[in-house]
Amino acid sequence: MQFQALRDHMVNTQLLGHGITDQRLLKAMRRIPRHEFALLPYRSYRYHAYTDRTLPLPHQQRMSQPLVVALMVQALHLEGDERVLEVGTGSGYQTAILCELAGQVYSLERHGDMADRASVILEKLGCDNLDLHIGDGSQGLLDMAPFDAIIVNAAAPALPGPLRLQMHPDGGCMVLPIGTGKGQYLEIITRHGNRWEMERTRRVRFDPLIGLYGAREEQERPAET
Repeated sequence: MQFQALRDHMVNTQLLGHGITDQRLLKAMRRIPRHEFALLPYRSYRYHAYTDRTLPLPHQQRMSQPLVVALMVQALHLEGDERVLEVGTGSGYQTAILCELAGQVYSLERHGDMADRASVILEKLGCDNLDLHIGDGSQGLLDMAPFDAIIVNAAAPALPGPLRLQMHPDGGCMVLPIGTGKGQYLEIITRHGNRWEMERTRRVRFDPLIGLYGAREEQERPAET
């Protein structure tokens, strides 16, 4: 009950009134135990999982603030039967939200140890509509394409060509940060056949998207979202 109260407080103070109106998303974020995904040094610190801050993960990565997660997922306008590609499983928290809101989720993580940890928690939560892969997120998952929605949890210097082509041609949507360093913006891309519409939203700060169609390994830096 303590963590349920913290989740309710998180939704009421950080999401409601800050642009999050999707009722299915709000319900999912009230239910999913964010503290189970957070890597915090002591169990008594787990309440920090529901605060308005990033949290540390292995490989100098960060678990994004609840509002950033909610804004990105809401931008996909999921109705329940979509095929979704998530680039960057990370802790697995956003993955759990996607599993609750979409029909089938394909999640791609480049660090095997993080994928393994997330898989254990997600299986425990009953996320049986998940297909988890290890590999270069900038290349997507061509064999599973097209995707109705793609969400990228790392900043690309430019829109990766393979991900762009793996969007469903009939209204496929992708949300990702584009840019480098402090010059990153959250972009929403919609595909209509061979035409892609791009909408720039808020400024953000993510780790670089490392891969063949992203940044080089040596450019990787800790992120602050």
